[in-house]
Amino acid sequence: MGRHHRRHGSTEHLLGLLKVNVQMGVNLAVRDVRSSDPYVIVKMGSQKVKTRVVKKNTNPEWNEELTLTVDDPNLPIKVMVYDKDTFSFDDKMGDAEFCIGPFVEAQSQRTSLQEGSYPNGTVVRKVQPDRQNCYAEESCIVWKDGMIVQNMALRLRNVETGEVELQLRWVDIPGSSGLSSSS
Repeated sequence: MGRHHRRHGSTEHLLGLLKVNVQMGVNLAVRDVRSSDPYVIVKMGSQKVKTRVVKKNTNPEWNEELTLTVDDPNLPIKVMVYDKDTFSFDDKMGDAEFCIGPFVEAQSQRTSLQEGSYPNGTVVRKVQPDRQNCYAEESCIVWKDGMIVQNMALRLRNVETGEVELQLRWVDIPGSSGLSSSS
């Protein structure tokens, strides 16, 4: 009878929300005559969210926050950049992938950071670029404004040039199992 009520299962399996702030693209590939009209798609499992299109810009600033629900922190997050075309299929402008494992693990330190009087900008953890991730440089997970956030610059693959800068933020869902029971 109630098939529509369990779209993504109940909240007890959700660990929380991942807020992905797609900040900007740097030196993206040219796909139109002199420029591109880029937008970003962020995928995790079957979820897919996207930014708006920024017209004629290979260094676009989106500053757009996208939300993913997380039930499996081991699923990789895929970031794909496309050039919006009016009369044909949108052109690919590269992709990248990263895991939120280190970010999720760092969330377990929230309580001790809240109880201690740590200054804004305290680095909780650093993630180094390696062959398993697409980081263009060291990615810092920091204590900022009462939250743990991760800043990252991702080097795009399958394209001649380009990086995308993101910031991750975690939001607990009331009634979910949360991160404490998943570790």
